[in-house]
Amino acid sequence: MRKNLLASILIALFAVSLISSSALAQAQAKSKTPAPAAETAKGNLLDINSATKDQLDALPGIGEKFSQKIIEGRPYAKKSDLVHKKIIPQATYNKIKDQIIAKQK
Repeated sequence: MRKNLLASILIALFAVSLISSSALAQAQAKSKTPAPAAETAKGNLLDINSATKDQLDALPGIGEKFSQKIIEGRPYAKKSDLVHKKIIPQATYNKIKDQIIAKQK
């Protein structure tokens, strides 16, 4: 009888430790998963229809040449127009697409 009680207690403790370690691992995994850039910085997206040359220059892979082409090609109905209108290459667009938006007036 005493062995059964001890065995039951040990099994219960083992089950509780498994459940708590599993919950802890899930909580840690969720906290390390970054939110998509567009969601995280929704208010900080750079509007390609109104951004200054300096703001555009600061985007990765843009620089002076592409920022001037972006300004000259305005207005844009959507941000993907940068590629469709051959303003910037697809690879460069892929670097900045989560940081920009094309607002309409």
